[in-house]
Amino acid sequence: MFRLLTAVLILCSMAAFAQNDSIQTAHLNEIIVTGVTRTTTVRKNPVPISVLTKKEMSAHLNTNLIDAITKSIPGVSAVTTGPNISKPFIRGLGYNRVLTLYDGVRQEGQQWGDEHGIEVDQYGIGRAEVVKGPASLTYGSDALAGVVNMIPDLPGGEDGKLKGNFLTEYQSNNGMIGASLGLSYHKNDWHYAFRLSRKMAHNYRNAVDGYVYGTAFRELNGTAMARVDKKWGYSLLAATLYNNLQEIPDGSRDSLTRQFTKQVAEGVNDDLKNRPLVPDHLLKTYSITDLHQQIRHYRLYNRTQIGSFLSSIALQQSVRQEYNHPLEPKQAGLDLILNTLNYDFRYNLPTVNNIEMTIGANGMYQANRSQHATDFPIPDYNLFDIGAFYFLKKSFGPVDVSGGLRYDHRHINWDDFRQFTAFAHNYNGISGSVGATYNLSERLLLKANIARGYRAPNITEIGSNGLDPGAHIVYLGNRGFKPEFSLQEDIGFLAYLGDVDISVELFNNHITNYIYQARLSDVVIVPGNATYQYQQSGARLYGGEFTLNLHPRAISWLKINNSLAYTVGLNQNSALIREHGDQARYLPFIPPLHGRSEWKAVFPKMYGRVEVDGYAKQNHFYAVDKTETATDGYVLFNLGAGCTIAKRLDLVFQVDNVLNTVYQANMNRLKYFEYYTASPNGRSGIYNIGRNCSVKVSVQF
Repeated sequence: MFRLLTAVLILCSMAAFAQNDSIQTAHLNEIIVTGVTRTTTVRKNPVPISVLTKKEMSAHLNTNLIDAITKSIPGVSAVTTGPNISKPFIRGLGYNRVLTLYDGVRQEGQQWGDEHGIEVDQYGIGRAEVVKGPASLTYGSDALAGVVNMIPDLPGGEDGKLKGNFLTEYQSNNGMIGASLGLSYHKNDWHYAFRLSRKMAHNYRNAVDGYVYGTAFRELNGTAMARVDKKWGYSLLAATLYNNLQEIPDGSRDSLTRQFTKQVAEGVNDDLKNRPLVPDHLLKTYSITDLHQQIRHYRLYNRTQIGSFLSSIALQQSVRQEYNHPLEPKQAGLDLILNTLNYDFRYNLPTVNNIEMTIGANGMYQANRSQHATDFPIPDYNLFDIGAFYFLKKSFGPVDVSGGLRYDHRHINWDDFRQFTAFAHNYNGISGSVGATYNLSERLLLKANIARGYRAPNITEIGSNGLDPGAHIVYLGNRGFKPEFSLQEDIGFLAYLGDVDISVELFNNHITNYIYQARLSDVVIVPGNATYQYQQSGARLYGGEFTLNLHPRAISWLKINNSLAYTVGLNQNSALIREHGDQARYLPFIPPLHGRSEWKAVFPKMYGRVEVDGYAKQNHFYAVDKTETATDGYVLFNLGAGCTIAKRLDLVFQVDNVLNTVYQANMNRLKYFEYYTASPNGRSGIYNIGRNCSVKVSVQF
């Protein structure tokens, strides 16, 4: 791959000198704030960073924000459990290895869970930034794979005048109806913003399964923000509310007709093979069934800058309830409350000899408590986390160098609680990075970075010992797990030429004490539910992303964007490989080769696009005890168009999966929701969403 990079570098260098000197390079100087301690730009930052703007997000229709990111940024994928549940993965790593931020505040819920997404209002996000690679230097544990920062929209406007936006959308496949009202007001030094959003959908469908029972959802979000800007700096106070009612699919069916069936009994009285069929009216209703989960997330935070000092304080509460008792629908199987206090303090030291330096400390305190539940997959625990870092950057002519060091300490403990015996442990880690950007010219950049990442084991990896009813999985943890440490090398090349933009990013990542889930196919602790045990071993991941975006000046309305992403994940547990051979050679949940091409015609007040989204067959998977199976490749065709009317009304039309292709994504958890070893139609598990026609109307006032 490095030979390929060298060849591309030589060709683009030759092409660069043939370009007109008037080429604009403003996009190289776009300000980035994620994963760094001072404002910096794409040109000066050696870490791979991608940005998704509000304009780009508004031009596409997605059920959730993570899907919008995965479709736009190569190297980012997601584990899904239906259309509304997506968890981000960066270069084959996810869960607690990807740190999700809301306006720079780390998002704290039950990130280890599969069956719910992130607790954020997608309509209120003005910008998304993705760091690909270890960002432990700035954020500590859980940023081993990278960072997804979702920045809320705080629009400006004419002083003393109320500004607003209303949007509504409809998606045909699952009947999703979404609406959002946003208001903003600017008076002197004060800025105010409010938003209220609502989404609802019935079950989605595809050509094989029909309507997939248990995938309906309802979501309500609220946001309020106030910011004051003064000569001394600024201060922002914000509050958010997220409330999601999400059904829980289990995939039970009639063995012959393959129609979905409904659970009406429990325990020994619940015969999986003789459950009643789901009536048609329940497949298309917006009402939420008795078997569902409710996720509520509350957040209050303040961010203040006074001169060179920056502070961030946040309070969060995540309430997660899963109702899985058909005879007692109001009795929660899982009932967890997680309270978190986040803190982050940074100080930009005076510049000495053109060296910019920052010191800081951040962390959190958590308390998790179970309420009136019947299942207890994790204990009630307390967690305290603190880390301190030192960061610097300096330019040497065309070379920009940056890096730093960090030390982290985490303490976690719990008392005797039901099936859990008392436990207390400290986890410590040293992380850091150093990198450089070489400005070959105004339009050619060469970047290199090496980083050591750190992640302490999460609560489910060390403490789980019970059924998670929403996931239909019994998790078994291991108290003896050690922290994960990664050593990742990144090298990249960027070329912004007159008619083409080229980006090549390659990475090589070694992880010690890598923790992953392995299914125990011969162990049944709770009938009808799978059993997974966490394992720990070494791991190596390598691959890269390539983009080629054409915007010929001779055809100014035409834009052709192409990308390719590839990741290989190798399990380095030699004993397991000797026992199971190729079945144990690869890591779980590694995305296959993914290519995407978008042809777009852009005019002053309208645009149209055609997309081809292709995934190769994934034969490199963790197959021990059938934890994963091979996934066939597939190609999806999508269409989109939009227009602006009178500068205030925007219309967006979109058709996804135009050919109604039947497929299962490699990282779709519903693929494994199957109770039978054979099927009359030769298909197993649940398939992804079929053709989906969408329309969105947005009005500015």
